[in-house]
Amino acid sequence: MTFDVAGEAYDRFMGRYSRPLAAQLTDWLDVRAGERALDVGCGPGAWTEVLVDRLGADRVCAIDPSMPFVESCRERCPGVDVRHGSAEELPWADNTFDVAGACLVVHFMTDPVAGLAEMGRVTRPGCWVGAVVWDLAGNRAPMAPVWNAMAQVDPDHTDERGMQGGSAGDLEDLMARAGLVDVEAGELAVTVTHPTFEEWWEPYLRGVGPVGEMIAQLDPVRAEQLRATCREQLGDGPFDVTAVGWAARGRVPSHPDDAGAPSTDDGSRLDPS
Repeated sequence: MTFDVAGEAYDRFMGRYSRPLAAQLTDWLDVRAGERALDVGCGPGAWTEVLVDRLGADRVCAIDPSMPFVESCRERCPGVDVRHGSAEELPWADNTFDVAGACLVVHFMTDPVAGLAEMGRVTRPGCWVGAVVWDLAGNRAPMAPVWNAMAQVDPDHTDERGMQGGSAGDLEDLMARAGLVDVEAGELAVTVTHPTFEEWWEPYLRGVGPVGEMIAQLDPVRAEQLRATCREQLGDGPFDVTAVGWAARGRVPSHPDDAGAPSTDDGSRLDPS
């Protein structure tokens, strides 16, 4: 999906979790001074900003399919080459970067295998391509309290648990199918303290992501039922919300024979040419 919301709305909604997660992703990918890095699906720039702090703006590039997010990232990270586009068609030459990553993005890619393969294409052989996605299937995403409450209000309503990349082993499988090698996996966890219930709840009313769209579509009675159920579960505050993401990283093959051509979603092979 494409986020047609202001960067500030997304940042209030997810930035409180994505900023500390981005710092962990940077360490997970062993990003080092002097390298060139690419942030794929940069959003308003949570991970881009961390990369700039470590590498400098002139060594960081970013891309996102949402023009409002591109504009927000450019404003947040002056000097960074931020472009409008998709993961599946990256506008950079082969072997341009020393590391490429996607922070909370793979589950929104139209074709995650193609997107990860493109990230591998623009990254130098032997270097890391990495990604992190919330544990959606395990109900450990920041949005879990809302979806848990919605299950009580409307048990038949669908949630985010089936999204690609959000289950144990999903990212590793996608990376292997994209032609990456030496794939490794781990968990990244962040804990955010919310001072009041209202501070936690208000960003969900901004229509951001699947959960925000779900709330926006509720009638007033059902929306108040959802809010009251969340408050009953969480209390008035302060309270902590811990979110856990699945992280994976794979290396770009050093030689063409190290891995086969990346595969499509139906298991066939993409043309390596």
